[in-house]
Amino acid sequence: MRPIKKLIQLDEALAIVLEQARPIKRKETLPLLKAMGRVSGQNVASRVSVPPFSRAAMDGYAVRARNTFRASKLKPIVLSKIDTVYAGGVPRKTITNGTCAEIATGAMLPQGADSVVMVEDTESDGTSVSISESVHPGKNVSKKGEDISPGTKLVSEGDVLNPSKIGSLAAIGVKTTQVYRKPLIGIIPTGNEIAELGTQLKPGQVYNINSYTLASVVRANGAEVRVLPVVNDTLKDIQRTMKKNSDCDMLVFSGGSSVGERDIMLDVLERNGEVLFHGIAVKPGKPTLFGTVAGQLVFGMPGYPTSCLSNAYILLAPALRRMSRLPENEPPCVRARMSKRVVSATGRTQFLTVKLDRGIAHPVFKESGAITSMAFADGYVMVPADVDLVEKGEEVKVYLL
Repeated sequence: MRPIKKLIQLDEALAIVLEQARPIKRKETLPLLKAMGRVSGQNVASRVSVPPFSRAAMDGYAVRARNTFRASKLKPIVLSKIDTVYAGGVPRKTITNGTCAEIATGAMLPQGADSVVMVEDTESDGTSVSISESVHPGKNVSKKGEDISPGTKLVSEGDVLNPSKIGSLAAIGVKTTQVYRKPLIGIIPTGNEIAELGTQLKPGQVYNINSYTLASVVRANGAEVRVLPVVNDTLKDIQRTMKKNSDCDMLVFSGGSSVGERDIMLDVLERNGEVLFHGIAVKPGKPTLFGTVAGQLVFGMPGYPTSCLSNAYILLAPALRRMSRLPENEPPCVRARMSKRVVSATGRTQFLTVKLDRGIAHPVFKESGAITSMAFADGYVMVPADVDLVEKGEEVKVYLL
């Protein structure tokens, strides 16, 4: 066994990771229907007006406003109906003094009309219309280009495409749009003791948890994932797997990053690339490895499920978001009081998982190998490295999972 020689603090480790996690430059063109949540790779300005014509904003009658100026319920003004315009239809006649056209919401305003009287303020016998409310020019009308005029920038490069931005692109007739590609992340479980789901466990084996938790973190933070089969704890097998997956932007190994005889990820990085750190002053998750091989980022995550997932949240997720060009994602948090005294190791940042119950935080951490330490938790309390004791009843900040 080779003990970890030097631990670095969490903030230093995160800074190293983020410095290496450079935003992806590759782009692709997608149908608009598949662009939700993607990062725009271009500026998009409108070449058209929206709406493309002046249209009715209400069901009613298209009129010349000045023909209604003295209308009231006691003295309605009577106009002749000369046309009916439906949404999607084209007006056939021009509105002149003393005339009007029945019009549906969204329908094109007839030439000569400048306003719409709501149907609620009218009475009609089919050929004439009594108007009991005056309107001013532009009343109940959406003018041409009122929403979007030619030259309006709708999307900037680097914007995350949300439903409203996609809607604005659809409004100007855009069918496809250019976006940045997602980084490709390879997930590689290591260890002779790891069995794939659906197989029969042999003595000494456990099921592959980490590939599923890591893949979920990858997908939730804007990247594509390639989950690979379990790799044996040999230098030759790991090197062969890395070479076959050199097209990935990052490889994330689970297991093999600690100090045991078969924990050889450190050897792999030292022989083939550069080790940027090995060992972080955190609990859980101390035996974490990070480096590069021929420009490819490589994480060596602890094999224990809670340690692996915890470090995926605090180190991997921020790196993925930077590579994906997504904004930083600060987890929501609430204030609570500790249900009991907690002793922490000075010099190491501790991530203490807790269950919340009416403002009380109950620690649920078992040990690094227990996935339920995370699965049964509502969030976690981050105990700083310079704090060795959190008293019962002390108010803490709980970051929600």
